[in-house]
Amino acid sequence: MRTLLCLTLLLPLFGASFAFGATAPAPGLPAAAVDNAVARLVALHGEAHAARARLGAAQVAARWWPEDGDEAAYLAFCEAQFLTDEADLTAAAERLSRVLEEMTGRLHEIRREQLTPLDLDTGPVRPWDELFVQVDLDTHLLADLFASKVAFFALLNYPVRSLAEMLAEGPEWSRETWARARLMEQFATRIPQPVLQRASEAMTAADQYIAGYNIRMDRLVTADGQRPFPEGLRLISHWGLRDELGSRYADPEGLARQRLIAAVMERIVRQEIPAAVIDNPDLLWDPVANRVQPLAGGEAVASAPEPDRRYEQILSVFRAVAAADPFDPDTPSWIRRQFERNRQIPEAEFERLLVSVLAAPEVKLVGAEAARRLGRPLEPFDIWYSGFKPRGRYGEAELDQLTRARYPTVAAVQADLPRLLRDLGFTPERAEWIAARVVVDPSRGAGHAMGAVRRGDQAHLRTRVAAGGMDYKGYNIAVHEFGHNVEQVFSLDGIDYWPLSGVPNNAFTEAFAFTFQHRDLELLGLGSEDAANRHARALADLWATYEIAGVSLVDMRMWRWLYAHPEATAAELRQATVTIAQEVWNEYFAPVFGVRDSVLLGIYSHMVGYPLYLPDYALGHLIAFQIAEHLHGRDFGAEFERMARQGRLTPDAWMRGAVGSPPSAEPLLAVVREALADLGGES
Repeated sequence: MRTLLCLTLLLPLFGASFAFGATAPAPGLPAAAVDNAVARLVALHGEAHAARARLGAAQVAARWWPEDGDEAAYLAFCEAQFLTDEADLTAAAERLSRVLEEMTGRLHEIRREQLTPLDLDTGPVRPWDELFVQVDLDTHLLADLFASKVAFFALLNYPVRSLAEMLAEGPEWSRETWARARLMEQFATRIPQPVLQRASEAMTAADQYIAGYNIRMDRLVTADGQRPFPEGLRLISHWGLRDELGSRYADPEGLARQRLIAAVMERIVRQEIPAAVIDNPDLLWDPVANRVQPLAGGEAVASAPEPDRRYEQILSVFRAVAAADPFDPDTPSWIRRQFERNRQIPEAEFERLLVSVLAAPEVKLVGAEAARRLGRPLEPFDIWYSGFKPRGRYGEAELDQLTRARYPTVAAVQADLPRLLRDLGFTPERAEWIAARVVVDPSRGAGHAMGAVRRGDQAHLRTRVAAGGMDYKGYNIAVHEFGHNVEQVFSLDGIDYWPLSGVPNNAFTEAFAFTFQHRDLELLGLGSEDAANRHARALADLWATYEIAGVSLVDMRMWRWLYAHPEATAAELRQATVTIAQEVWNEYFAPVFGVRDSVLLGIYSHMVGYPLYLPDYALGHLIAFQIAEHLHGRDFGAEFERMARQGRLTPDAWMRGAVGSPPSAEPLLAVVREALADLGGES
């Protein structure tokens, strides 16, 4: 799902962590300045406040730059702004929260408007539209908060909590203490505005590159000159290609088409795709032979490969985000910031969770069951085998007919939101309350969910509806994205403290979205969950988690390689990524598939512009299964709301509060073993 394009999901990149920087940090004040400040504050307020005074003075000094004033100015600031009265501390924290909600929320709304011509299908993108996008007011906010000394006021009076503190002490914290901890995260790192701007520009450029990466499937040809895809079929990479491939398992003649799609993917990963065929209706392309010829007929024409643009975008984003490293001594790499700060799960622990799926013996048994159902040996593209899903019983044309009739326009999607929610188990009153807070927009891309930041704003569901109505792939994505929106509404409009709005990390909103997506056929009137469907869902979930865990590991290893080779060229990165994709495949997939050296794990477009987001999907699958198991037999609407309204705790605390256990693959593997036993698939 192209959920990644949701700017709300990207807020950790630009907001709480402020994880971008320049080449070297400005020095803070010396320890002697802190000692002097503490001595003055203790003299004014008494020894009882010494510990708080030392912590606050040190937090300010570490981020105090020459332009903020000399040591005398620092001492004067500490004297004037240090609070000791508990009522004042409470009132100030509430005021900080309210003002920051307004600031960040309004800036988010402005950014949404700036991006509208690029994100939404509102007509041609004009040259001036791209100019407006380059103006990112949000990148000034942190600098302004420090320049005004608002940030220093917060740092002086409230602690910046470490992950270790949250994990050790968090279970005993009050909601107010948690809110203050989350409020202070945004002041943990001080980054110059020009570097924030550079990162924003790199992300935007990569997103535009991806948004325009469409393959004209109707122009693909086979060796014998056949054009197997219907006229007008144009798919975005990788989402559309992957979903088209998965949909062909119900097609009696689908195998040849799947092999053709896989060849397209391999050419993209290796950057062997001819540049001229990308989104070009005037050329025919045989991706197996990599031969190009004019649509009007004639001899093959020479066409140079795309010149490593995919990997140039990755390098640009890497260099932009890695520039922050010197500013963040606690987590001095984008890898550590993503895992320890944004996910709040250490990288090594996260990788162990991935490997617990990749190396599980149940995977090989599920693979054997897939091959049995297919009646042939597995091929690499069968990582997207869809036959375990209940929808595997239905043909793509049948599903398209249903969705096009129900959703001929974006307005029809908007009108159906309350019904979808009622059918999922929300009360009529709650369904109307949620639907009123979600706006459906026509997306240029595959679709994404853009949540609100400020209470009072609305979440946006971006979905793709063609002239003839929404096809099934678009519907499946839209249901997923709507799950994001519902979580976004509850965890913002339904939250008690705004700094706690959201969920622990992106994987959790993915988990909520999957609970909606898994019921897409039920919402079309094509059956409901029973024991057989539960077992089928477990097989499908394990296979999907296995696939995305491999993709995630490729992403993680690519980023390790980038940090080890910061001066690499795009060509070197391409070769390294291809090698990494093959290595992960050979280690965890070749034993199941019996085929070595596939590069298909490197196809995901997320790797281009959204650094290290992919692991959230793997975690999301596991969490989603745990949540779905918890919801099974319970009041879906009430429990969904209860869980979402916990807010942004640590992953462990959130899961224990939601389902009573930490994130784990074992609940999924246990149901898979049940399913295999029913199928006679135990060995």
